[in-house]
This record gives sequence, C-alpha cells and structure tokens, in this order.
Amino acid sequence: MKVREYKKITQEVFRLMDEGVHVIDARGKTIIYNEAMAQLEKMDLKDVLNKNFKDVFKNLDESNSTLLRALRKEATENRLQTYQNIDGKEITTINSSYPVILDNKVIGAIEIAKNITELQQMSKTILKLHSVPAESKQAKKHQIKKYHFSDIIGQNKKFLEVIEKAKKAAKSDASVLIYGETGTGKELVAQSIHHDGIRSDKSFLAQNFAALPGSLLEGILFGTAKGGFTGAVDRIGLFEQADGGTLLLDEISAMPYELQGKLLRVLQEDYIRRVGGTEDIPIDVRIIATINEPAESLIEKGKLRKDLYYRLSVIPINIPPLRERKDDILLLAEKFLEKHNQLNNKQIRVISDRAKEKLMEYDYPGNVRELENIIMAAVSMIEDEHVLDDDHLTIEKDQRKRTASLEEVAELGLNNYMSMIESHLIDEAMSMNQGNISKAAKQLGIKRQTLQHKLKKYNNIG
Repeated sequence: MKVREYKKITQEVFRLMDEGVHVIDARGKTIIYNEAMAQLEKMDLKDVLNKNFKDVFKNLDESNSTLLRALRKEATENRLQTYQNIDGKEITTINSSYPVILDNKVIGAIEIAKNITELQQMSKTILKLHSVPAESKQAKKHQIKKYHFSDIIGQNKKFLEVIEKAKKAAKSDASVLIYGETGTGKELVAQSIHHDGIRSDKSFLAQNFAALPGSLLEGILFGTAKGGFTGAVDRIGLFEQADGGTLLLDEISAMPYELQGKLLRVLQEDYIRRVGGTEDIPIDVRIIATINEPAESLIEKGKLRKDLYYRLSVIPINIPPLRERKDDILLLAEKFLEKHNQLNNKQIRVISDRAKEKLMEYDYPGNVRELENIIMAAVSMIEDEHVLDDDHLTIEKDQRKRTASLEEVAELGLNNYMSMIESHLIDEAMSMNQGNISKAAKQLGIKRQTLQHKLKKYNNIG
C-alpha cells in the first residue's frame, strides 16, 4: 500500500471515531485532529491542524495538559477533566494521553477524549437524589417502593427454600450475593432482606453498575474531594450516604476490574477515601450484591475477581428461573391480573383454560418480569371483556419452548437451523430491551457492532 493511500485510510478511521483524537509531533505541532475532537472543543479543524499546540491553546501548559506531558514520556489513562470550551460551556471528558516512542525517542503524543458531560450530570443527579432527606417532598416524589418478604409470591418448594434462606440472612449483618437470571426478582429479595432485617430503620441505596461508565462509578461510590481532579468538588458518595444501612451493588460484574479491587479493600478495612482525597473515612455499610450469570463463569471470563466473590458471597442466594418453578406461573399470573386490573380500571375476572395452557407452555427467558409484561399487555388491550383469553396473550408459537429434532435440522441444514435460532434470540433480546441495541448486545454477550451486523444480516431492522 502506498503512503498516500495509507494516510487516507488512517484519516478516515479517525474521522469516523466517536472519540476525539488529537495528535502532536515532538515539536508540539498538531498533525491529527479529528472532527469529534473539534466538535467537542468547538474549534475549526483549520485553526488547529498544522499549528503549534501552545499557540492555539494558550491557557494550557505542561502543568495542566496531559497531551504536553505525554511528550515527556508521561502517560495518563482515563483521567476525568472538566473545563470550559470556547463557547464557555462546561464540558466533562475522560482523557487518555500517551507518548509515541520510536527507538527510545519520543516522536509525538496522542490524546483520546470521550465526552461524558451528560453522564457526569447524571451522576450528580443520582447522588443528589440519594442524599435528599427522607422527610422532604422531593424525596417522597423519587422514593423507591419498599418491598418486604410479604410481597414475594410463590409456592414452588425450591423457591420457598430460597426465600427462607433470605429471611435468615435478614437477621445477620453478613454480605449477601444474589444470583439470578434477568427478571427473577433479585432486587425484590435484596430489599426484603433490608426492610425486614436488623438495619430496616436505616438507608437502603442501590447502584446498577451496568448503567454508568467505571470512570464515574468510583466517584459515585466513594465521593470526591475538592481539587482531586479538574472540576472536582467535595461530594459524599453512596458509601457515606448508606452509612449504618445497606448498599445494593446491582450487576457487580459490570464494575471495572480495577474498581473491584478498590471495593474489596473498602470491604476489608471498613473505611473509604474519596477520589482525590487523603482522609480515611470509616463506614458501616452492609453489602448486598447481585449477578445474573453463574459466578464461576464470570470469574473465568475475568468479569469478577475471585477474592471479591469470596468476600461478597458469605451468604449466597440463588433464585431459580421461572421455567424451574412452573407451579408458580398461574399463581403469579393471577396476582398480576389483579394488579393491572386496578391500575387500568378493568374488570377482567378470570383467565381462560386456553390462556392458562398457553402461559404454561412458554419458557420465559425474561422470567417473572416477562410474565408480568405479558399480563400487563393483555389487560391493556382488553376493552369490555371479562375473560383473559389465549388470543390476548402476546406469545408467538415460535417463542415457545421447543427441542430440535434431527429431522428438523436435516430438513433445513445445520447452518440454516442455527441461523434461525440466532435470529429468534436476537428478536427476543431486542424486544425485551425495547429496541435498545446496546442493552440487547450486553444481554446476548456480544459487541454492539456485532449485533448491528447481525440485525442487518437477518433484516431484523430497517
């Protein structure tokens, strides 16, 4: 490939990236500055490219520019920075800067910046809502519904044994690790352990680790100290807010591996240090964590530290999926019918035998949550009838549990049959996540780009 062609391809790669990219040579002249970075900083490409960095960004020097420090072989990774762009708008980014070294000589530096301004505002809102006094009107408006063991429905023997174990856990202070597939009711059990437990008069706070990037999670958990990084202010984190109470760490395996190590240290030493701070702050918090995959699998994939797993799973609780507690399906369906009758002001008195049969045949990959969604959809669509019938249930025939026979595979061919199954699972994941590609990809355990490719392949979208 010719140098000119290689350069053109490289330029296109940087142009298409969502992250901002800024590259300078050893003398500080900008040689690459992509459109994402220009949009972030509200600069024109022509005003930056082939210009000396210090001439363009006159308020930056080696003391406050990670890009210039990279020329001195000082790499910086995932640094949170808050600054004002040329329009005076406050921008928060995660920056990583690296020196480019050839034959032990620095020939340039690269900075990659991801705009997380909206996520930063979200994290501030999360902490603000958690810290609102319980007696205030605003707190009541945002208050999470409190669940108790009396709210948990089931008659399945295996499920009842799990609930009995959870009730015993409520009487202790030990850490609890709850495993269950998506939609099995992990938070319901976690809240019941707290609200029916020895810390019931104290705070119960929850954080889902799949909802925010790791760079923000550390500040949300442990708080920040003024001056700890650019734009930092004194702000308490969830551990301090939950002091004396319970902190639910939801989807703990989505927490970055490095942050898991910091969490482990906090659990071992019972004190936290705010991000950028120097003071050790003692805390007394009970931890309940949840995972939606078997711990052994998460550890093997490198998503969960083994030492953190042992620290959290003093009391392990495994919630069975709905397909393993078939005797609870109709009981739950009746309760959900009663609930959504009231919410929708409907008078649906019974579920027909055909509808019950259809409900019992389904495998519920979304578990109890999916069953409630099915009943809720049916109630919403019924007008004047008093019977919920099978045609009211949005369960397609090809959604029901089925085992492939050798004849079926032989008829279609193995590749075609596997493609059919894959397409169905993608449809299901997209439906369960309301068309959100990122969430569906996470549930399927594949990259977002891979899912986009498969959606086009199977014509699931567009």
